[in-house]
Amino acid sequence: MKIILAPMEGVIDHHMRDILTAVGGFDTCVTEFLRVVDRRLPKRVFYRLCPELTNGGHTAHGVPVILQLLGGVPEAMAVNAARAAELGTPGIDINFGCPSRFVNRKAGGAILLKEPQRVEAIVRAVREAVPSHIPVSAKIRLGYDSTDLALDNAHAVEAGGAGFITVHARTKAEGYRPPAHWHWLARIREALTIPVIANGDINSVDDYLRCRDISGCDDIMLGRGAIASPNLAAQIKQNQTQHMHWPQVAQLIHDLAGRMAQQPEIRERYILGRVKQWTAMIRRQHPAAGDWFGEIRQIKDYTQLMQALELQAHGSTASLTQPG
Repeated sequence: MKIILAPMEGVIDHHMRDILTAVGGFDTCVTEFLRVVDRRLPKRVFYRLCPELTNGGHTAHGVPVILQLLGGVPEAMAVNAARAAELGTPGIDINFGCPSRFVNRKAGGAILLKEPQRVEAIVRAVREAVPSHIPVSAKIRLGYDSTDLALDNAHAVEAGGAGFITVHARTKAEGYRPPAHWHWLARIREALTIPVIANGDINSVDDYLRCRDISGCDDIMLGRGAIASPNLAAQIKQNQTQHMHWPQVAQLIHDLAGRMAQQPEIRERYILGRVKQWTAMIRRQHPAAGDWFGEIRQIKDYTQLMQALELQAHGSTASLTQPG
């Protein structure tokens, strides 16, 4: 079983990757996408998105971080993939799943699923641009506004030379509305020879087991589920359902805020927003987070927020790291 930490724009950045891989259970991470238009990007852009490149492409806890590219021009994708390889990324992932209207208007993300031949050309260009020992993968949805081309796109990814494919089991038009169509993952897995990674609506151990039974996929990618329940990957690996206690989670949130505060370019207002965002997403699993969220919604001072977090985390002596 392999569990991958998903990219989530504005939610799972390098700070969050470091925190969640410390908790345990993840085998690999994927960065937020690097937007490629028509030219090779400067090195500083790669390092800003993926500071782990300075650590051999791994988090501080030794988990590899694959750099994700998004774009519709094969040649431009290829030269940027080559640069990422030169900088030490342990893998390249290609985003064909982003549902953002802005990204889709710029010929990137899920809109490319309307053109399987173009999907294949992009994957092939990237595969040919990087050394053979660096894996290339792609993430797709079931389609743009229908599933008519789901198998065509999956075949295109394989034909282009990808080593594995992650499938978010919804179309772009469905966004993130439940349910995810896990039965489609089974159809895609049976049609391909490369591994298929399941993604979508895996928010508990029970969800994982049902997804595995329906799709036949042992390997998964977690995004929102891992944010709502930070030790979900460890729970799945250990087949146990014990959530982290709220004070432990509050300590993780405190750690996130503290890490961001160490970067002078990050404004306190942004840190406040991230703390409130994560707390809101955790409410589903931790009722105490819901109660506390009601208290902090109006806090606009960073120091006051950190003091409130310290009170929530006070008295938590259990280890935050679960065996993975």
